[in-house]
Parts: sequence; C-alpha cells; structure tokens
Amino acid sequence: MSSTLQPMGDIAPIADAAKDNSTNDPLQKEYEEGKKSLENQEYGQAAVCLHNALVGFEENNNQSGIANASNQLGHLCLAREDYEKALLHYQKALKICDMSNDRMSVIAVLHKIIEAHEGLAQYDKAVNTCLDLLDHYHDNRNPQGTVDTLEKMAALYEASDLREKAADAYMTISSIHKNFGHRNSAAEYQKKAAELVAK
Repeated sequence: MSSTLQPMGDIAPIADAAKDNSTNDPLQKEYEEGKKSLENQEYGQAAVCLHNALVGFEENNNQSGIANASNQLGHLCLAREDYEKALLHYQKALKICDMSNDRMSVIAVLHKIIEAHEGLAQYDKAVNTCLDLLDHYHDNRNPQGTVDTLEKMAALYEASDLREKAADAYMTISSIHKNFGHRNSAAEYQKKAAELVAK
C-alpha cells in the first residue's frame, strides 16, 4: 500500500476529469467556446472563436472539425441575418457530411440551407432543397419528416403566389395521412388545399 497521499487539489469528480481531457485540444476548446458564445448570443466573440477554430481545423485537415465549425458559423450568420454567408458555410459543411455519408447531419444542414434561401427570398432554391430533403426522408422511410417538408414547401409556394402547387403539396400530405388511417388530419389538409384553390 502506498504511503503517499494524493494532494487535495488533484481530486476531481470523474466527469470533470473526463471533461478536462476532452478539452486538451486547443482548437476543440476554441470551437466549444465559440459554440457557447453563439448560444449566449455573444456574436462577436462567437465569430472570433469559430473562425479561429475553422482556420486551425483546415490547417490540420480535420474534416469533421471543418464541418462542425462551418455549420456553427452558418448558424451565426443566420442569427445575424447574413443569409449569403450562412449559405456558403452550410454548403461547405454539407459537402463534407455528404462525403462522409453522415445522413443525419446532411438532413440537419439541408434544413438550415432552406432557412437561408428563404431569408434571401430565393423560394425556388428553397423548394429545390426541400426536394433533396424529401429524397432523404423517403430513403429513411420517415413519413413525419416527409410531411414536415411538404408543409414547408406549401408555405414556400404560397410565398411565391403559386397556390396550385401549394394545394398539391397539401393534397400529398392528406394522402400520406390517409395511408396511415389519420382520417381527421387527411380531411384537414384536403380542406386547406381546397381553400387555396378557391381563393
């Protein structure tokens, strides 16, 4: 048995010790600080930290780091309503996620790309991104994701004054609900479609 005692300052809960190890990487630390600043709406500080992290990740060719930092910078630009820059960051993240075959991340980034296009009033591009999203939801057999995306498309079509196409999207949602035996929801979307066409 050892007779040396551990100094009190070295004693830390296991979770805290694990946390310390995970932030030994200065770039990861910078990224985490940037993410935290963004959550706290400290946009200037977030921009500095995330940009520094991105540059470091690029120098180290850390693809995962580049994707994460680009994604967070996209969020930052979206919060500042700088939709063009947000798109550039999201497209960079999307490319890496796509190459890594990280489907869940691809879906998350596509949602943000739609928001950026919508912010720029590029409704046609937003709709095209929705179509990409529908492909992913179809492949994953995710009817809820499909319905949510079709609702978004209907809203985009309405914003573009394309009522017939919006009505078509609502009719598709109605038929999905019908397939699952959700009669009330199916009727609700059928009614929405009819109201649009009647305007």
